[in-house]
Amino acid sequence: MLTTRRLIMITLLMSGWLSGVIKAADSLGVTSPNGKLQFSFFIQTGGSPTYTITYQQKLVIDRSALGILRNSNGDSSSADWNSALRVLKTETRSQDTIWKPIYSERSAIVDQFNELIISLGKPDPKLPTMQVIVRVYDAGVAFRYFFPEDMRAQILEFDQEATQFRLPADSEAFFTDHAQGNYSRRPISGWKKGAELPLTLTLKNGLWVSILQAEQTNYPRMRLYTEADGTLVSRLFGGVTEASPFATPWRVVMVVEKPTKLLENNDIVLNLNPANQLTETGWIRPGRVMREITLSTEGAKKVVDFAVDQNIDFIHFDAGWYGHEYEIASDAAKVDVDPRRNPKKDLNLPEAIRYATSKGKGVILYVNHRALERQLDTLLPLYRRWGVAGIKFGFVQTGSHRWTVWLHEAVKKAAQYQLMVNIHDEYSPTGFSRTFPNLMTQEGIRGNEEFPDATHNTILPFTRFLAGAADYTYCFNDKRLKNTKGHQLALSIINYSPWQYLYWYDKPESYTSRADIELWKFLPTTWDDTRVLEGLPGEYISVARRKGDEWYVGCVTNNDARNRTLSLHFLPDNKEYHGDLYEDNGQGKVRKRTLILTRQTVLPLTLLSKGGVAIRLYPARRSAPH
Repeated sequence: MLTTRRLIMITLLMSGWLSGVIKAADSLGVTSPNGKLQFSFFIQTGGSPTYTITYQQKLVIDRSALGILRNSNGDSSSADWNSALRVLKTETRSQDTIWKPIYSERSAIVDQFNELIISLGKPDPKLPTMQVIVRVYDAGVAFRYFFPEDMRAQILEFDQEATQFRLPADSEAFFTDHAQGNYSRRPISGWKKGAELPLTLTLKNGLWVSILQAEQTNYPRMRLYTEADGTLVSRLFGGVTEASPFATPWRVVMVVEKPTKLLENNDIVLNLNPANQLTETGWIRPGRVMREITLSTEGAKKVVDFAVDQNIDFIHFDAGWYGHEYEIASDAAKVDVDPRRNPKKDLNLPEAIRYATSKGKGVILYVNHRALERQLDTLLPLYRRWGVAGIKFGFVQTGSHRWTVWLHEAVKKAAQYQLMVNIHDEYSPTGFSRTFPNLMTQEGIRGNEEFPDATHNTILPFTRFLAGAADYTYCFNDKRLKNTKGHQLALSIINYSPWQYLYWYDKPESYTSRADIELWKFLPTTWDDTRVLEGLPGEYISVARRKGDEWYVGCVTNNDARNRTLSLHFLPDNKEYHGDLYEDNGQGKVRKRTLILTRQTVLPLTLLSKGGVAIRLYPARRSAPH
């Protein structure tokens, strides 16, 4: 529900207005509510649209191109929308509201911006109007292209965008070329592959920038490539054929003075998506998840019993329960019981679901994209009848216009049957979980199952987690891990996901002693407040999150050991808290200490190489709940 707070005036900088046309030298501008961030729009000689972004007079984006390029086979309704343009009219709007998400990193989200809509036309009267819609928040600038409904534009066809991002010289980026990739810090030059979004950059003038996209639900994916002068240019995964009215995704440029503010301001992505479309949401449940890896009835019941003891909310059956996931003959409407394919598996899935439900636990089923594409309309009502809580979409096809539309329509269909969804592999979020909150989480991340090093983990909060929740698949006891147990506990607080998969490669019998995982019995997966206390990408980060009257703090370092001090200034005044500290003991285990802490406390922390510390804070007036 939206609550209006107050109306803000927008500044429209205009000169030389003549018959609805702005001369080439003139500009239109819109500023952020706090007046620090400025977007300026220009029409250059030849009618090419460009823009700049500044922050308190510091350059963020130098003069860069805007526009859309037509399909080479387009008909008379298609055109290159990056030249021969003139401004027809402008509109302005301001918004300052608060909305409450079904779940999030915060219980209330402020949506405050100033908006400028620029309508552009071509000399040919047979061609439609294109609008550039710009919203400027205190945290960043968002813009998109929009074609209003027009009988002259029944079909819109285009291949690419002309959109550019020209950063100041000597800017450096935290680069990866795919959603599940490693990150490296590099200058903006000579990239052989395109950069995956979000792309976070550090500027020589001290500012931090991240380029993202929002509401990418019916449009190809975009990556950024370098030109010789260091300009970042957009490139789409194929063309688009649509009818008006039609809007492209939002292109977002976050701008902050300190990198810690990036994660604190990541609500900009949710704000740029439509509000929740579901009228009834009581069936949507965040929680902790454990995978059942034996695919047997006995194994399933053991996991359920472990879930009862450890306060786990869901059990998950992964690939193989209905046969080989890539074989066209595998039928996701029934359990594969052929002993030739599954000689060690005897999964009685109805009994496993019945047993889990009797203990208050939900069941999530993995289904590969091959079965989803063939059987979706059969599987959704069937799984609802089975009593399944959700589906994990596996190895989905991403990038193209066709598969982007299919995927988001599949999530919508799942909501009709009250099924929650987790999307795995190369899909990266752009805020769709606000509109359809049954999309609980997604991968699009190089998570624990791929055994990244600790340095990688300190980059993720400043890059991938700006886009939204990520399923990191913690592998707590696996010997292949490159970080400590304290590091993993802390990451489960730092890394946001409404469904937290906490025991990816583990069986219940792996935990003869459960002291090391005590924190996960209490860990929330959604939050009322989030604060980034300190951090630098690639070095270290400390995040504090609140649920009700409890606070959880996660601190991790990169591959280097370091000593830090942690201020607890976020706690309320005149209250004492029990603080349970879960730290590495230097011998591969977790050591717990309990202290009395207040807002004035400054905690010294000793972080081992690849290590971390997790802290749970609860009011001293009560003991810890069980």
